[in-house]
Amino acid sequence: MKSKGFAYLLWLLSIFGWLGFHRFYLGKIGTGILWILTLGVGGIGSLVDLFTLGGQVDAYNNKKELKKIKKNLREQERFNETLVEVVETNSENSQSIDNQEA
Repeated sequence: MKSKGFAYLLWLLSIFGWLGFHRFYLGKIGTGILWILTLGVGGIGSLVDLFTLGGQVDAYNNKKELKKIKKNLREQERFNETLVEVVETNSENSQSIDNQEA
């Protein structure tokens, strides 16, 4: 989980966002490089980031959490499929034993 406070600290330390450290922190490498080369796209992008940085951190955290949830769901689905196979195999074996006894 990324921290809004740390993101704003990086924004401040990168000369009010002009060097884009906060963008690197959020995994936005391309725009981080762009911010360095253009000084925050002439300062306008840095100013916009001042007001949108909290939402950018939330979006990053939500995306990471969603990936984790999807991974857990896939693992649960695989477990359920395996469980169904085991139950079906046991059921078939039980029927085979009952037929042999009869």
